[in-house]
Amino acid sequence: MTRFRWVICALLFFATTVNYLDRQVLSLTWKDFIALDFHWNDNDYGNITAIFSIFYAFISLFAGKFIDWMGTKKGYIWAIVIWSFGACLHAACGWATMALTGISDIEALRAVEKGSQIALMVSSTSVWLFLACRIILATGEAGNFPAAIKVTAEYFPKKDRAYATSIFNAGASVGALVAPLSIPLLAKSMGWEMSFIIIGAIGFVWAGLWLFLYTAPSQSKYVNKEELEYINSDKGGTVEVKTDKNEPKMSLLDCFKYRQTWAFIVGKLMTDGVWWFFLFWAPAYFSELGYPSSSGMGQALIFVLYLIVTVVSIFGGYLPKLFVEKMGMNPYAGRMRAMLMFAFLPVFAMFAQPLAETSVWWPCIIIGLAGAGHQAWSANLYSTIGDMFPKSAIATITGIGTMFGGLCSFAINKGSGKLFTYAESLGDGFQFFGVTGKPAGYMIVFCYCAVAYLLAWCIMKLLVPKYKVIEL
Repeated sequence: MTRFRWVICALLFFATTVNYLDRQVLSLTWKDFIALDFHWNDNDYGNITAIFSIFYAFISLFAGKFIDWMGTKKGYIWAIVIWSFGACLHAACGWATMALTGISDIEALRAVEKGSQIALMVSSTSVWLFLACRIILATGEAGNFPAAIKVTAEYFPKKDRAYATSIFNAGASVGALVAPLSIPLLAKSMGWEMSFIIIGAIGFVWAGLWLFLYTAPSQSKYVNKEELEYINSDKGGTVEVKTDKNEPKMSLLDCFKYRQTWAFIVGKLMTDGVWWFFLFWAPAYFSELGYPSSSGMGQALIFVLYLIVTVVSIFGGYLPKLFVEKMGMNPYAGRMRAMLMFAFLPVFAMFAQPLAETSVWWPCIIIGLAGAGHQAWSANLYSTIGDMFPKSAIATITGIGTMFGGLCSFAINKGSGKLFTYAESLGDGFQFFGVTGKPAGYMIVFCYCAVAYLLAWCIMKLLVPKYKVIEL
């Protein structure tokens, strides 16, 4: 039997890695580089990440339907080309800000008096320019997971899908792992503009590989009969020749009639914002503790955090396979048991802020474990779609869930930016669980992160207590 399905999985892994690298450039450069040029504060950055999240959520509703309509090959290429262009475009924001504000050079931009009318004009102009670039980035990035989940359902039987998903989903962790080792160095040596251009250009290389290697498994010259039978083992090894174009279709509105859709929505709505909070705010959090991303210690903290996420989360995708093969459980029951186990890892997040006073490595390890719990949870949650929905609807359902996950991310990122700015302004007058000032703001968000997954699991179990396949 050939093993070409794992080549496809590797391509999905690299696409997801690039996806998160492009997303991380801003979070690793704004505090120590970009904010110095444009006089940003936490609220400015919170606005950018929040609007990125809400637009990502809105586009995701249609991105999945677009992938189902366009087809996996063309749809994925469109997605990565758009987001790579948007990523590179960030580099022009400095030049455009100077042109629009009439400031001649970067030194004059930095020399603007803090709190002055000109500083306000510079910050607001640059924020709007970065938002325009983030909207283009979000438009393309919204297509990544609907396309990747659809490809996983095409190339893997149900028992292997969570494991395959955990592998390509680990690209998010690896992207976040590589980012602090590369992006601050690029920004420091070549300027923050080049970090956007170099990282963004990688996506165009991936698009060429995808164009050359991908076809449906029944049409691929790299997949032999034995592998095709394994891929279709859910159907007794019958070679599947029908495509999305001749399968029964499910309209966007019809998707909301099923409890399975709402279970997936709940799983995304209550938990996606937790991951995005860690992704967007962890570098700034460590910087607040005295270790900016431009320092060796700051980079080491981010590296260790996402190393924990990467290693633990891959095992999370393999766990349901053991439940299905060794214990005879159906795929949905196996995934739900695994998700319950991993829902307990984020509980430790409530101890991150108190233990930070002992050592900065405690929040690093705790956030790493919480992030690993999310990624393992996410890999299994995505796979429930392929378990219960027809392939022609997989990208659409993924897009719907991703939209609601983006709404959660918008709320957390927007709320965090305003909360941190407010808490900092009050100082010791702002308290929560014995913590004061801005750290109390972080404590509030960490407490939400701790309970979100267990609450989501309980609601999902109430909505879909047993495995039920949707037939059209």
